[in-house]
Amino acid sequence: MIASEDVLPEITPARPAWLMTLADLALLLVAFFVFIQANQQLDGDTLARGIRAGFGAVDTPAIVPPAPMPVSASGLHGFAVGSAALPGPVAPLVAWAREALGDPRAMLAVTGMVDGSSDDVDPVTQNAAVLAADRARTIVGVLIAHGIASDRITITAAGRAGRRGVSVTTGFAGNRQTPAVPAAASTTQPTRI
Repeated sequence: MIASEDVLPEITPARPAWLMTLADLALLLVAFFVFIQANQQLDGDTLARGIRAGFGAVDTPAIVPPAPMPVSASGLHGFAVGSAALPGPVAPLVAWAREALGDPRAMLAVTGMVDGSSDDVDPVTQNAAVLAADRARTIVGVLIAHGIASDRITITAAGRAGRRGVSVTTGFAGNRQTPAVPAAASTTQPTRI
């Protein structure tokens, strides 16, 4: 005997569709929180490499970090036309830079500038960007000579029209603080003489 469609009973779902969707969403949310909890001890770079490897992406070790967010600025202006020689005292700039770098998360960005005239160029190459870079390198040399760590300084050159000078900005470069050692974990013992 051949059954027709009219003879077969209507099958009703055991649960409403919205309830199944809500259960799926709740399960995904629980899985997400388990994933977050399980990865609290992982380094962010290690986690990113693992995710890239899971998707078959090529691991690129030379990922450039984003530029630090600018927080404050200072500078030294008044350079002679076509010259990278210091135009005046640098003690106020050095003092400002030392104070700005008191926070271990701060970085300095030193940018050399030219005025855009045809005379304000490097005398050898006749290039404004080279002169701007030389001005920035002069200030960086002074900062390093006064005890500022070179790994906390970046150099850029603005070859466009502006002021004949060097701009120094501090930027927040992220969580570079060293973790504090709890008092209970300290192993330093007082020495007796």
